[in-house]
Amino acid sequence: MPEDQHGFPESLGEIVRRQRELSELSMRQFAALAGISNPYLSQIERGLREPSEHVAEAIAKVLQTSVSALYKEAGIDEEQPESAVADAIAADPDLTPRQRQALLTSYDAFVLANGGPRRRRRPRRGTGEPPAGGPDQEDSG
Repeated sequence: MPEDQHGFPESLGEIVRRQRELSELSMRQFAALAGISNPYLSQIERGLREPSEHVAEAIAKVLQTSVSALYKEAGIDEEQPESAVADAIAADPDLTPRQRQALLTSYDAFVLANGGPRRRRRPRRGTGEPPAGGPDQEDSG
């Protein structure tokens, strides 16, 4: 698995960017092929957004690989269950969806810095928040 200058596995966004560049596709061309907006692809590549499952599948199709292969290359463990901390954050009714996401992102960064695996968060049912990737065409940032 490719690693960055600090010895951490490359992020999913970095892998997508590298593969897109190896395919000699511009960001605009790649986004069109994947059926997503150019700004959304940019946010994914810069690690600001995690793609929804649907978008990850579209990206994998354009790259002629599987979603599982992309996650594996990025060191993301699809099978590891959420921790009690992540479950508590996600269930806290006193937090807004944006606050939950910020806390979960920080928590995952601490776990990763301490040698733990990256985790792929699955959409949670009943929390009133969209999947981490958001709408396919969202341009906010």
